[in-house]
Amino acid sequence: MSSLLITHIKSLVGVHPNEVKVLRGKAMSNLPVLNDAWLLLEDGKIKDFGEMNSIPSQLTTYNTQLSAQGKFVFPSWCDSHTHLVFAASREEEFMMKIKGKTYEEIAASGGGILNSAKKIQKKTEEELFESASKRLDEVIHLGTGAIEIKSGYGLTLESELKMLRVIRKLKENFPIPVKATFLGAHAYPSEFKNNHEGYIKLIIEKLIPQIADEGLADYIDVFCEQGFFSVDETSRILEAGAHYGLKPKIHANQLSATGAVEVGVKYQALSVDHLEIMNSSATDTLKNSNTIATLLPSCSLFLGIPFADARSLINADIPIALASDFNPGSTPSGNMNLVVSLACMRQKMLPEEAINAATINGAAAMELSDTCGSITKGKLANLFITQPIPSLAYYPYSFGSDLIDQVIINGKIY
Repeated sequence: MSSLLITHIKSLVGVHPNEVKVLRGKAMSNLPVLNDAWLLLEDGKIKDFGEMNSIPSQLTTYNTQLSAQGKFVFPSWCDSHTHLVFAASREEEFMMKIKGKTYEEIAASGGGILNSAKKIQKKTEEELFESASKRLDEVIHLGTGAIEIKSGYGLTLESELKMLRVIRKLKENFPIPVKATFLGAHAYPSEFKNNHEGYIKLIIEKLIPQIADEGLADYIDVFCEQGFFSVDETSRILEAGAHYGLKPKIHANQLSATGAVEVGVKYQALSVDHLEIMNSSATDTLKNSNTIATLLPSCSLFLGIPFADARSLINADIPIALASDFNPGSTPSGNMNLVVSLACMRQKMLPEEAINAATINGAAAMELSDTCGSITKGKLANLFITQPIPSLAYYPYSFGSDLIDQVIINGKIY
C-alpha cells in the first residue's frame, strides 16, 4: 500500500462534495476551500482530509509526510480540448501574422491546417509519439492531470488512424486519463477541395467504422464554420458518429454564428467549444441543454480575435469549462495556468469561477467527473502544490510566474 500525507496546507482548494459533477451559473463561484488542512493519499486516490486541529493521531506517525506550509493544494487541471499530437511547429506563420498577413492569406500560401496535415503525413507513428510524449510530459508538469487530444491533422484515412493510434499509445504510457477525439472533419484536404461529398463519404463510410472497430476514439468532432463544414454536413457526420457510439464535442461559433451551437445541442454534444461569436439563438439553445460551453482564451490571445463572453454565459446559467486548445497554428501552448489567468483578465471570470471551469467542469467535459476535477474522497490523487502564495486570487493574478512547486499524479510526486 502506497500512501502520502500532506500536512499544514495553507488552503486545500476545490473540496467539492461527491455529488457535484458540474457547476453552472452562480454555483460556478462556489469553490470550497479548507484552510490549515491535511490530505491523505492512498493507493493513488484521495483517502481523507481535514483541518490540522483535528488530524487523527495515528496519521502523525506516517513516514511519508510532506509539509505544505504556506502553500495551496489544487486539484489538477482538466484540459478538455487539445490538438497535442502534431508533426511540427508553425512559427513561420507566426512571422507572417506579425507582418500583417491574414488567416486566409496564410492558408492560400499553403499554411494553416493543411500545412500541418502535409507534415503529419510524412511522419511515422513512432516520431509522432515521441514528440507528443514530450508535450504531454510538459503539460503534466504545468499541472494538467487529465486531457483530451484530437486527431484532425491527418485528413487521409491512413494519417487520421495514425494520429488516433498515437493518442492510444499515449493513453497506455502515461499515468493520467487521456480521452481521444476523432476530428477528421477539421478541414477539406486539397484533393477534395472541389469534392466535399467525396471527403464526407470517406469519413462516414471508411474512417468512422474502422475507428469504432479498433476502439480508437471516445468522441467525434467537426469544425462547423463558414469555409469549413456546414451545419448540414456537420449533422451528417455527427449522425454517423452516433451510430457507432461516438459522442460529439464540436468546434462551434469561433468565427461566426451560423447554427453550429444549435446543431451541437441537437445531437447532444458533450461540449461546444470556442464560442467567440454568439447570438441570442445560440445562447438560448445552450441554456436549455446539458451541453457544456468550453472556452479557449489562449486561442483568442494568440490570434487576436474576440474573447468569448464568459459573463453572459454564466448569467444565462450555462456551465463553462476552460481548455488550452494546444495546437501548432492558433495556440502553441498547453499552459492551463495561463488559461485561468486569461479567463480572469480578459473574460472577467472570478478566480473561483475560472478554477472551477478548469477543474470540475473540465472533467465533466470529458465525462471524468467521477474520478477527476476536485479534492473529493475516492477520486484520483491528481493534484499540485503551489509555492508559498498569499491568497487564492494571487494565483491567476501572478500570470507570468511559475507557481507550481510539486505535481502529484496517482498519489506520487511526478
